[in-house]
Amino acid sequence: MIRAALAVLLTWIAGAAAAQVPATLVADSIVVTSDDRLIAEGSVEVLYDGTRLSARRVVYDRGADVLTIEGPILVVTPDGDVFEATQASLNPQLEGGILLGARLVLDRQLQLAAGRIARVDGRYSSLDEVAATSCRVCAGRTALWEIRARRVVHDEEERQLYFEDAQFRIKGVPVFYLPRMRLPDPSLDRARGLLIPSIRSSDLLGTGLRLPYFIPLGDARDLTITPYVTPETRTLELRYRQVSDAGALQIAGAITRDTLEPDETRGYAAVAGAYALPRNYRLTFDIETVSDRAYLLDYGLTDTDLLQSEVAVLRVRDDEYIRGGFIVLESLRDGEVGDELPSLIGELQYERRMDPPGLGGTLTLEAGFDSVFRASEADVLGRDVGRAGLALDWRRSWVGPAGLVAEAEALVGADHYTVSEDSGFDRGATRTRAATGVSLRWPLIGTTTREAVHVIEPVAQVAWSDTWGDAVPNEDSTTDEFDEGNLLSLSRFAGDDLVETGFRGAAGLTWTREGAAGWRSTLTFGRVFRESPAPDFSDSSGLSGQQSQWLIAGHLVFGSNLQFGVRSLLDDTADFTKTEARLDWTGDRVDLAAAYAFQPSDTGEGRADAVSEWTLDGSWQITDIWAISGQARYDLVADSPARASVGVDWRNECVAVGLSVSRRYTSSDNVEPVTDYGLAVELLGFSANGANAVPARGCSG
Repeated sequence: MIRAALAVLLTWIAGAAAAQVPATLVADSIVVTSDDRLIAEGSVEVLYDGTRLSARRVVYDRGADVLTIEGPILVVTPDGDVFEATQASLNPQLEGGILLGARLVLDRQLQLAAGRIARVDGRYSSLDEVAATSCRVCAGRTALWEIRARRVVHDEEERQLYFEDAQFRIKGVPVFYLPRMRLPDPSLDRARGLLIPSIRSSDLLGTGLRLPYFIPLGDARDLTITPYVTPETRTLELRYRQVSDAGALQIAGAITRDTLEPDETRGYAAVAGAYALPRNYRLTFDIETVSDRAYLLDYGLTDTDLLQSEVAVLRVRDDEYIRGGFIVLESLRDGEVGDELPSLIGELQYERRMDPPGLGGTLTLEAGFDSVFRASEADVLGRDVGRAGLALDWRRSWVGPAGLVAEAEALVGADHYTVSEDSGFDRGATRTRAATGVSLRWPLIGTTTREAVHVIEPVAQVAWSDTWGDAVPNEDSTTDEFDEGNLLSLSRFAGDDLVETGFRGAAGLTWTREGAAGWRSTLTFGRVFRESPAPDFSDSSGLSGQQSQWLIAGHLVFGSNLQFGVRSLLDDTADFTKTEARLDWTGDRVDLAAAYAFQPSDTGEGRADAVSEWTLDGSWQITDIWAISGQARYDLVADSPARASVGVDWRNECVAVGLSVSRRYTSSDNVEPVTDYGLAVELLGFSANGANAVPARGCSG
């Protein structure tokens, strides 16, 4: 049969008074009868205002202005909703009428089968005797889960589903009943209602339920309220978020009454955000506080032992950097007296880069003010310090014969300190400083027969620096590291309070290999030599003494999959004194990160015992359905694990289940070893992030 096509204007399908958009009708056969009816048969398709209808037979009665449709019927709306039915009676605009033996599919996730669907005003769909699920439904089999309801109303404008006399079933077995229930349809990004609940069980708090409830407050703000209840605790968690053109804000916290501290109200609060200010300035803040030292560990929030709250205003330009702010520190470590720690740190920095005429190179002006305040009034232990400093730093480089690269640097500066609560220093102290140095690099490039490019770069530096004036306290250079980044630095101290003085030199060698297959490796050796020892460096920094320890650092990269880095310090007997290494592997289904760290004991850095530990973090997507993940940290000094966790996730097209177990082995005066168990179950199909990433199961077998 020759397929016929007809564009039927408003006078036929839509009705001249009822619509402003023409409809298109395509069918194998189209007949207009004497009683003013249009009959289309065989592979019928009707297109109207973005809605597409497919059916076996369509009859349009112009007098009654009704479409009578015989199935199988398929209706696809502009929003992507799908109606399937065996019979239907609809108006020409496809916005009102009845569908029998029908099924509604929302966002290709949630399907609602009903004996009857009534379409009202193009906005509402009223379904009677409904079975709703996002699971694959096979003939003769019961869905893994489903919601049976006497009636369901779908509001397409508000994108909400209203259930009446709803019964939740698992494999056909009723689990609970709700007379009224409202759920978002899958296309809604932000809907008021319950989020994924989770069950947590721990040795300290027992077994309990976390039940988050999400409340949108307009398009740019929301609030999440999460009760957490166990036999040992009553906790209410809160999270508020808002965004605007100027920036973003998040406030989080919790209020707790528990049996661990029965007479205390416990909790924490955290506020973070960033906002644009006039003249390209930017405000950032991250503020945290907690009721007691053990709370964050007891509730599994974080392992941190030092809270750092910071508020700052900054502006960054090509030739200028301005930053001002303050930091508040709160220690959660056992044995530390908070009043004797720097509890408030203020800072103001200004840098301006210039091109000096006649000198060439780059001249940088640096100005700053730093202050450290301790709550204690005890001598030495309660020391408060303020520093104002000004410095000029000049750098210039040249490329000479045979590719030799030379760089010269010179620095002059002055600092004034005010010191209180420390009888070992004058109340006012002034110091000037100067430094200069010249470094040479000679990159040598060669290619092997395997098309690998090798770059061997010997480097050397000669430098001198000194200070004049009063002795000043050290607040910002208490922990120093020797690495490939500061091998040729004029000063290897972390801050400004200490200055590396005297004549000294540095020498090193870097070998880089670029392989044709995407491999890239770098190996660096280096050492610092001095005219006299440098007693201000800590013993474990590798920089103390007349000669530094040997620095060895290597990096290996293969595309975006593999990265490996190691850095070690060796003494003259070739013994490793400090080591850190990290391996990262990212594959299609496997992600792996492993790290090892060793630091010797050093009372100068506040480390009474050596630290030697390895950590492991990995995940494996075994199949599209199964995934496992795990983390572990092992203390080699104590020869015992510090923390371990494992998680198992199972997911199909309609449900996701996550099970986790974690164990913290460490203990102190404030915290005890604890084991946590977690369970989370998500029914997919009612949220925007629940799209079917897993292919639906087949019905065979």
